[in-house]
Parts: sequence; C-alpha cells; structure tokens
Amino acid sequence: MIYLPWNLQVNLMQCWKAEWMRAACIQMRSGTQVDENLSQLAELVNQAVDRGADYIQTPEMTSILAQDRKTLFSQIEADDGTVQSNQTISFAADLAKQHGIWLHLGSIAVKLSNSKAANRALLYSPAGKRVAVYDKLHMFDVDLPNNESWRESSVYQAGEKAVIGTTGEYNLGLSICYDLRFPGLYRRLAQAGAQILTCPAAFTRQTGEAHWHSLLRARAIENGAFVIAAAQGGQHPDGRQTFGHSLIINPWGEIIGELDHDRPDILVCDIDLAQVEKARSRIPSLSIIREYDTVEFNCE
Repeated sequence: MIYLPWNLQVNLMQCWKAEWMRAACIQMRSGTQVDENLSQLAELVNQAVDRGADYIQTPEMTSILAQDRKTLFSQIEADDGTVQSNQTISFAADLAKQHGIWLHLGSIAVKLSNSKAANRALLYSPAGKRVAVYDKLHMFDVDLPNNESWRESSVYQAGEKAVIGTTGEYNLGLSICYDLRFPGLYRRLAQAGAQILTCPAAFTRQTGEAHWHSLLRARAIENGAFVIAAAQGGQHPDGRQTFGHSLIINPWGEIIGELDHDRPDILVCDIDLAQVEKARSRIPSLSIIREYDTVEFNCE
C-alpha cells in the first residue's frame, strides 16, 4: 500500500498488461436473503464470462438490500480479511478464481459491531486474491421531494480513504453510489492515476431519473476517464425502488453501453486504455492545479 499526502490509498498489484479490457456490469435486484442474491450473482457472472468479460463489476449492496435493521444484521457477517470469515467474500473469491476474472464486488454490507456496518467494495484478482478494499466515504442522508428519506449514517460507518485498485495497466478508482455527487473524490483519483472510475450503485428511482446519466457523464468528461457503473434495478422485496440503467461511458463522455431498463441483466463493453490518454491530451485539465482565494463582495 502507498499512502499519498492527501489520504489517497493506492493498492499496486502488477498482474497483467493488455491494451484492451472486456468489462461487464452485473445489474441485479437484490433482496433480503443473502443465499438467493448470491445465486442470482453466480448466474449473471456465468453469462458475462461466456461473453468474454475479464473484469466484472456488481452493484452496490450485491449480497443484501434490507431496510429493516434486524433483518440486515441477522444476515451480514464481519470481514477479518480472510475468505473464511464471510460467506459472500468466500463466494466472490471462489467465483473470481473459478473463472479467472477480475471480480469487483460493487459493495456488500459488512458487520463492524452489533449496531454498525461498513458499505464495502472489494476487488478480487483472477487468482481469487483480494487486491483492494474500499469503504464508502459519503453517507446517503437525504430527504427527497416525494417524502422519501434515507439515513445511511444510522447504520453504516463512513470510510476514511480513497482507493485505487490496480489490474495490470488499468487503475480503477473505487467509489460507491452517493459518492458520485462529490466530484473532488474523482479528481483526486484521476490525478493519482485512475484511468477507470467505478460507481456501483443502488440509486433510487427518483434520483436516478433526474441525475444518474448526467452525473456519470460529468465525472467521465471532467477526468478524461472511463466510468463503469453497475446498478441495482426495480422493485425490491424490502420495498425500495432502484433505477437500474447500468452504464459504461468513455473518456469523452459518450455512453458506449447501457442497460435501458431496471431488470437483472448484464452489460458487456470493450475498454481501450488508449482512449484515456487521447482524451487527456486533448484537454489536459488534470495537470492544472491552481490555488486561489474566494472573495465575497457585499453589494449594499
């Protein structure tokens, strides 16, 4: 691990080099039972592998979506860094090794105590080895216009580090869902070398319809980076509705792949690393770092 001055954690694992990556988004409709969700995950991963994917990203809360605290904590487990400690983690590591793929668990709920959990992303190598872990930085505490309210901080403990996971020549900047509304995080990841920004999510239907496409395209354009965003979609057993529409966007801000619905499905696209350098050479904004003051004028 390398710790940068501004608290960005970079995990460097030089494993393979390639000009292209075939990336897949797994779109799910996770419920309140971990076993059922993992079965759905395995089926969709198998389909993505059959289509040649070597990097597969799953959505936020892959293993369980449960608003009820008692239900959530009865299903989730701790994570001590070993595959044996957690059913979902063991399952994901085995899937990655079995298929020889990079498997990015967009996030799972990990028990920290009897009252707090982490919203945690994990990246596994084709050998089934954990190479990056990221805890969601920004908690979704909002009151929406349709009287829908969320207080993620009441259950989840916010992370403290930004993280890059490296797969050969590809540096993946990790984020989760609500992080998308904080562009400074993505700028730091890009300036630290991330060519692909990831945003697995469980966007609400209301916020997804309003902002999902615009925010993801903006993060790609601002940073000259690919954006890969696997999503939850549809009406979930716990009562929530999520937007779906998993997306892959190129560094020029163009949508190169989308699941234009909210059903469980897979999206597969080829990623050409050369496009990142091309976009950043056209508009070299990442190299411009200016310090400046903010001045307030009083018109009275």
